[in-house]
Amino acid sequence: MSIPIHDRDAAVLVSGGVDSAILCVELLKEYSGVHPIYVRFGLRWEEAELACLESFLNAVSPTRPGIHRLTVLDEPIAQVYGEHWSNPGGAGFAVPGAETEAGAVYLPGRNILLATKSAVWCRLREVHSLAFGTLNGNPFLDSTPEFFSDLESLLNRAMHGRLRILRPFERRTKSEILRLGANLPLHLTQSCLNPVNRRHCGACNKCAERQRGFREAGWVDHTLYSSNPRMDDRSSL
Repeated sequence: MSIPIHDRDAAVLVSGGVDSAILCVELLKEYSGVHPIYVRFGLRWEEAELACLESFLNAVSPTRPGIHRLTVLDEPIAQVYGEHWSNPGGAGFAVPGAETEAGAVYLPGRNILLATKSAVWCRLREVHSLAFGTLNGNPFLDSTPEFFSDLESLLNRAMHGRLRILRPFERRTKSEILRLGANLPLHLTQSCLNPVNRRHCGACNKCAERQRGFREAGWVDHTLYSSNPRMDDRSSL
């Protein structure tokens, strides 16, 4: 695509997982500057996730000066979610396990909160592109093309802006995205819903999705899983 010179920076919502980590680097093919944004809700996995994200960015940034310093925005959700499996206070609720369907990990309002907070940040800094790492097959209503089109229009009306919400991976599978990141330190990324000492638990829905992605990509998974000893002796990528 042809990008006007004054629009050559993009923001990207990063979570610490493989998809958004790879997207952060891939955007440099189209933009001269990329601003990674992490929105901290106060969920049970975020301490480990944020630590891994910072490690990944520290590893890739020296050879990619277009990646700007990580921005962390706080959007506390604990009071709203209450007794919910994602909330550290919801200890009595089981984290969705490896056997559950993708829909089990739905977090109400997540994409609205991610987009709204980040869009205001972008508007005040004249960054006109905001990227999500949404993949093909995402089952949630707040990840459809119609939703993002409506959301983009609403945000621009609200702030007299011209923000574009980008979803470069919307037609790709996780295994396809993993192949894009073949030369990146993906062992530093974090996908787990219930990390144990900052390791992947190996038993939750997102750990299963991660393992499946590596299998389908035809790669050895170098991730360290607490509940899967056979993976603990693998060296880093």
